Amino acid sequence: MRPVDFDAAETYEPDDGWRRVSMAGSDQFSFEWFEKPPGHSSPMHAHENEQVCLVLQGEMTVYTEDESVTLGQYDSVLLESGEAHRVENTGDERAVGLDVFAPGRSFDFWTDRE
Repeated sequence: MRPVDFDAAETYEPDDGWRRVSMAGSDQFSFEWFEKPPGHSSPMHAHENEQVCLVLQGEMTVYTEDESVTLGQYDSVLLESGEAHRVENTGDERAVGLDVFAPGRSFDFWTDRE
C-alpha cells in the first residue's frame, strides 16, 4: 500500500488559482487533482496518455480540434491518446476536477517545464 496525504503531495501551481496535485498512481495509471479559477484555460496540447477528466465541482468545457463539451459536477469525458485538447473553466466559480491518465505519467510532465 502507498498512501498519499493530500496536504503533503507534490503540487504544481503555474498560474494564480490553477493548481495540480499528484495523487496515488503507478506506471499503469496516475491521478491528478486540479482546480481552475473562472476563465482559466490550459493551452491546446496532446500527450501519449489516455485521459479521463472528471468534474468534481463547478463547470468545465473541454475543447478538441473538432468539437467541445461542457461538463458539470460529476460529468466526465475520455480523451484518446494523442487527441489534442484544452480544458477551460467556463463557469463563474472555482472548478475542481480529477484527471486519470493511462498509462500513468510522472508528475515531471508539469514540474520539469520551463
